[in-house]
Amino acid sequence: MTATAAVNVAVVVPCTEAEGPGRRFALWVQGCPLRCPGCCNPEFLPFVERGRRPVADVIAELRAAHAAHELEGISLLGGEPTAQAAALADVAAAAQSLGLTVMVYSGFTLGELKDRGDDGVARLLAHTDLLVDGRYDEARRTTTRRFVGSDNQVLHFLSSRYRDDDPRLVAANTVELRLKVGPDGGLFMLNGWPVHGARTR
Repeated sequence: MTATAAVNVAVVVPCTEAEGPGRRFALWVQGCPLRCPGCCNPEFLPFVERGRRPVADVIAELRAAHAAHELEGISLLGGEPTAQAAALADVAAAAQSLGLTVMVYSGFTLGELKDRGDDGVARLLAHTDLLVDGRYDEARRTTTRRFVGSDNQVLHFLSSRYRDDDPRLVAANTVELRLKVGPDGGLFMLNGWPVHGARTR
C-alpha cells in the first residue's frame, strides 16, 4: 500500500445485512465506465470527486465498524469497484487479515477482468471471496436470486469461505431504510434490493 493510495467513495454503510451474507461493511465507489439501462445507482456512474479517502482511513473505519458490529465481511459496490482496483485490493487484503470475507460486485465478467491484464484487478480478485459479475440487464431482471440483479449475472466462489449451497444465498432479498438526523437536518437512505419503480429512487 502506498502512502498516497485513496478511494473515491460515494457512500459507506458501516453495517448492513442487505448487500451480502451476514453483517457487512458496504462501500460504494464513485465512477463506472458502463451505462447499463436501469442501473439502480445512476448517481454513482460519473467519474467525479465525491469523497476521496486515504486507504488507511477506510481500513480504520472498517476496523471500527467490525469492533462495533462483529462483521462477517465487506462488500464493494458502485459504481464499478474494479475502476479503483489497486486501492480496493489493499482494503480487501486488510479485511481478510481481520478474518472478514470480501464480496465484490462488478459489471464486468470474470473473464473480462482476467483478460484485462491489470495488476490491481488481479490483486483485488486474489483477495475476493465472492464475486457477482456481469452487466445489469433490465430485460432479465430477477427478484428470486439473492444479491443478483438480473439472470445473466453470476455468483463466483473464489475461495472456500462460501459455497453455492449456503442457504443465505437463496433467501429473499431485503431492503434497509435509514434515517440519520444531524445538525443540518435529516438524511434518508435506502439500500438493498428494491422493486424498480418511480418511487424507489
